[in-house]
Amino acid sequence: MEFPSQKYPVPAGVHIIPEHLLDIRSDSEVDHDLLYLRPVTDEKNIWLFWHSGYSTMHPYTKRNVRAWHRRFSKAGWVVRVVDREPSSPLNIATFIDTNDTNNFPRAFTEGTIGGTYAKQHTSDLVRLPLLLKYGGIYADVGLIQIGDVDRLWRETVGNPDSRFEVLSYNAGDANERSLTNYFLMSRRNNPLFERCHRLLLKLWEGRTSTDGMHRSPLLKELPFLTGTGNMTEQQCRELTDYIIQGQVMTMVMGLVDEEDNWDGPKYVAEHLYGIEFMQGSQLINDMTGWDGRKAFELMSLPLPKEGEAETAEQKQAREIVEACLTKSFGFKLAHGYILEVMNVTLGSLWRENEGSDNVPGTYAHWLRHAIVHWSQDALPPTQQYTVLEPIKRGPLLRKE
Repeated sequence: MEFPSQKYPVPAGVHIIPEHLLDIRSDSEVDHDLLYLRPVTDEKNIWLFWHSGYSTMHPYTKRNVRAWHRRFSKAGWVVRVVDREPSSPLNIATFIDTNDTNNFPRAFTEGTIGGTYAKQHTSDLVRLPLLLKYGGIYADVGLIQIGDVDRLWRETVGNPDSRFEVLSYNAGDANERSLTNYFLMSRRNNPLFERCHRLLLKLWEGRTSTDGMHRSPLLKELPFLTGTGNMTEQQCRELTDYIIQGQVMTMVMGLVDEEDNWDGPKYVAEHLYGIEFMQGSQLINDMTGWDGRKAFELMSLPLPKEGEAETAEQKQAREIVEACLTKSFGFKLAHGYILEVMNVTLGSLWRENEGSDNVPGTYAHWLRHAIVHWSQDALPPTQQYTVLEPIKRGPLLRKE
């Protein structure tokens, strides 16, 4: 692992993690651990997915995954990047029966999932089965983890005395129900996620892609997703199909199904720990006006050397990094449908410019260094949820 030749400033509200609590071995040694199959022994699992396996991932997302391992493995967490490679020991079939229709739709089992975002939708289908069977955390490989998930787990979902059973980011205020599927935390057999997966499987029946799923009568009470607010109606339909798992979670959270003894609005108010997503996981985008090129240029700047005056651009970059390290629990690098609207993102430019996220002395490297070696003093708060009017009253899997 590369260490900076200069010392990066530690913002107020952040502390240095003692080195003995970290795995600071070389990248190759960490990669060996990540490629090694380890049995599941408890619920402290960090699940990620890359269709062709960890070894084929882009360098910048490998750094994301290594950071999870370096930071949390000594606290008992096992990081696994599962895949769909037939010869891989980390193939999803090692952990979940892929022939069981209660786990996966036919298109997944037969390898016929298609569409522009087939790989993303394949990953959507693995995350809830893994959490339902084993528990822990599911995270996208594009998520840069900043906050202390071990402490948050111990104080919420993993604490038998806590009322919280599900933890994620919520895209909206406390009156909205829009969980992001790029970070999900629960124990085994969570009742919310179990119903979400049943509904998702129902939507996949007879299909090989999510195209047109927004028209399902099982989701008719939900409006289309609107994204940035300046999208065309067609783009909103496409975005809704792209984030169909998010629609599913919104529906289940808003469902009262007396046949199934399920009250989603009540469950959310009592058991959801929801972190506001913009500050919690999108702050670089927010502070750069969702301008991916600008974010890339700022994060690529070098910090001023000793005795040099800070430029206006360096000041902005510093404020972004300091804000992320003190206010955000993570940062989600975007690469999917957003590129249809935004053209480029910080993540897409890091992908195109290999190594640009890890140049010592830059603001990007400051962030990279900090997410491994530092931790926040405080945990992010949950939004305060109340029992809202249901979106739908009736059975989960039947139109009425």
